[in-house]
Order: sequence, then C-alpha cells, then structure tokens
Amino acid sequence: MTDLKGFEERKGLARPLGVRHKADPERETWSESRARETRELGASEQPYCLVIGGGQGGIMLGARLRQLGVPTIVIEKNARPGDSWRNRYRTLVLHDPVWYDHLPYIPFPENWPVFTPKDKMGDWLEMYTRVMELNYWVATKCLSASYDEGRKEWTVVVDRVGRQITLKPKHVVFATGAYGPPRKIDLPGAAAFKGELLHSSQYASGDKFRGKKVAVIGAASSGHDVCVDLWESGADVTMIQRSPTTVVKSDTLMEVGFEIFSEGALARGITTEKADMIVASTPFALVPKGQRALYEVIKARDAAFYERLSASGFAIDFGDDETGLLMKAYRTGSGFYIDVGASDLIIDGKIGIRSGVAIKALTAKGILFEDGSELEVDAIIACTGYQSMNENVAALVSREVADKVGPCWGLGSGVKGDPGPWQGELRNMWKPTAQEALWFHGGNLALSRFYSKYVALQIKARMEGIATPVYGKPSNSRR
Repeated sequence: MTDLKGFEERKGLARPLGVRHKADPERETWSESRARETRELGASEQPYCLVIGGGQGGIMLGARLRQLGVPTIVIEKNARPGDSWRNRYRTLVLHDPVWYDHLPYIPFPENWPVFTPKDKMGDWLEMYTRVMELNYWVATKCLSASYDEGRKEWTVVVDRVGRQITLKPKHVVFATGAYGPPRKIDLPGAAAFKGELLHSSQYASGDKFRGKKVAVIGAASSGHDVCVDLWESGADVTMIQRSPTTVVKSDTLMEVGFEIFSEGALARGITTEKADMIVASTPFALVPKGQRALYEVIKARDAAFYERLSASGFAIDFGDDETGLLMKAYRTGSGFYIDVGASDLIIDGKIGIRSGVAIKALTAKGILFEDGSELEVDAIIACTGYQSMNENVAALVSREVADKVGPCWGLGSGVKGDPGPWQGELRNMWKPTAQEALWFHGGNLALSRFYSKYVALQIKARMEGIATPVYGKPSNSRR
C-alpha cells in the first residue's frame, strides 16, 4: 500500500498552488493562514491525532500526517525541535551512514557528511519542522491521558510552557524514542558510594571527570561512546562488561552491510525508497539466515581484529544464533556496538576492561566484584539502557493499559531477552495495539522514515471511515 484512493498526498502534479492569482480584499496570505491554524488547533479545533514526542520519529510522522490532511499536534518537552539530539553527550555522532538516514520529503543535501554529528542533526530537525509546517508545541509535557471507550476519544492533559491544556484527540501516538524510561540498576551499597553515580541519559561531557577514575557499566553503544569521551577528556576509564557484545567495524559494515544504502546503490538506480522496500519485503523469519551468512563473511574478514579484541579481555559474541547486530537490534535493542574507535582503545589498554565477573556491591570507594577484587573509582556511569516503550504508557495512562498493550519490540524468537511465542512482526510497533486508538512509533531514522508512512495511512483511513481490517484482534503477546 502506498496511497489511499481518493485521499492521496498533495504532491507532484497535485501540489497546492500556494496563492490565488486574483485580487481579493479578503485575501489571507500564507503566513496569516499558518498563524490562524496555529492559534486554532488545540483551542477552537481539536487535533484528530496527538503525537507525544517530538524527536525524529514524531517529526517524521507529523510530516506524513500533515501531507494526508490529518489535523495533528506534535508535543515535545524540550525547548526546541532537535534538542533530544543536542542534549546528549558531547561526542555523539550517528553510526549509520547518510544514505540510510534521509527524512521523507526533504533528503539531506549531497554535501552532507556520511556520519551526522548530533548538533547538526538537531539543526536539521528544527529546520524540518518549520519547512514541513508542523504544528509542533515545544516546552510541552504530557501529564495524563485516558480513553473514553464510548466517545472513542482521548482526554489528554498537557503542560504547555506552564499552562495546563486539555486536548481531545481521537488517536494518540507514543513517539517517545525507541525505548522507554532509563533502566537504572539497583546496586547494593549504592548509598555508601562517596563518588558520583549517574545514568548515561544524564551524561553530557567528560570534562568534569578529567584526571579522575571512572567506571562505565555497560558495553553496548552508549557505553563505548561514553568511554571514548571520558578518555579524550583525560579520565582514567574502565568499562564493566556484564555480558558479551556484538562488535562490527564501521568500515566493514559500510562495505558489506549497508551496500544497498550507498552512492553505488544510487548509481544503479536503487533509491532510498526502493532500498527501504527491499529491506521491508523480506519476512522476519527469513532474515536470520541472511544475517548469519553475512556475519560469517565479517568474522573471516576481520579475524585479526576480533582476535586482538578478545585477547584484551573483552567478551565478543554474535548473538545466540550467530545472526549479529541487526537481529539483536530487533529482538532486544541492546548488546551491540558499531566500532568507530573505542575498540582500538580497549585493545591498546587505554580503556580498561573488566569482564566475566559480576558486581557484588558498591563500597565507599568504588566497586566490589564477586571474586573479591575491588575497583576504586571517583564516579560510576551506568550505560544500562532503557525500559520498554509501554512503561511510558504506564506513567501517562495507567498500569492496566500498559500491561494490556504489553512490551514493544522483539519478535518472539525465543532467544535470551526475546521470549516466544513467535510473532512474525515487531511487537506493537507501527500497528494497532490492544488499546484502541493507541499507537507506537519509534526507532532509528530509517525505521522512522519508512514506517511513519504506514502509521499515517492507517490513521488517515480511520479518519475517513475506510475499513482497516487487521490479521486479528491485537493482544499482549507475552501472555
């Protein structure tokens, strides 16, 4: 499905004129029309759809819905569009290449860097919200939401720059990131620790840790990035690895994993849209076989690298079934790292590594391990990931609704962290959930780009009364 017949996007030959070439004393300019829409939507006129979260996912979905004529408000807790990127740690850069990361309607220009720095991405998203004419409310937090089954309508209370507003949308989309709230681990003895203890979501820069000893708990993407930033800032840093990590060199992945999203692919006529469809058209049941073959190539190609990394004490795996990074991302969303420099620091001993021994407790001076050894540190940064997206539903709607919907992501593959039964599709993402009129939209830029179209089409169809049959009544797949 690419369009709804009779409700196609106004683009190409159907694009709006933008002006009436006729004298009219009641003329309303474009800027006046936009100002009126901004005043009225959420006041005298209610949005049909409310998108909670104004990062890349919410922004792309907002653009898709606007192109389909669905009255939509996107709310964002930060002060500016793009702040969800700007406010992250100083050295954050996209690990995916530009060809994989385009936004719909406005692709990155041809001189855009292959790997986008966080602040540059923030600026692009801010520009995008303006150019695509989104009704985007900054400094706005969702306080509560409830669904009236009789009226088929949500009541959502938001705080917009200190003023409470009640909205009555027909649909609510949680676009609050790929995951939910930070997963903060409960470490025995934490109260006794005299140093600083924080989650990676609270980490901005290593500057204040210069000359200090820092432990980073976690060996996935954020853990590696934070370790590099700390090392560059002059800290003595040790990574605490709690389980094996899938590591793939960036240049290798670019050559053998992202080939379909590249200048070479474009030269062969494979546009971003075609590449998206090629990827999405492969059933999830068939993806592991191809990924297993890909990682056999990667392991052989970079055998010397993996030997050196393993010799440093770093534990490497390629997933329970040797399918590598992509399947880990789909199944658990954790346990992998695209190497952009941290691995060499680990190999050279510039980033210390403690692996294969569990943390027993924190002490006043640092970390006590199960083998009796102790690591004295001035600070501990927990790069321990995030909870499922449905935990945001628990916080804003109710625990009952969150449990009815169930967790997001995962395929039911039966591997650790992704229990069965087999789903065939990602849990709860981009499709009807067990709670009527509640949707989840998230993921990286590529997933947000592709699936925003289909979430928007489903919501538009409901607005227009078009039948939207699904495979069966959505349910909590973990029950």
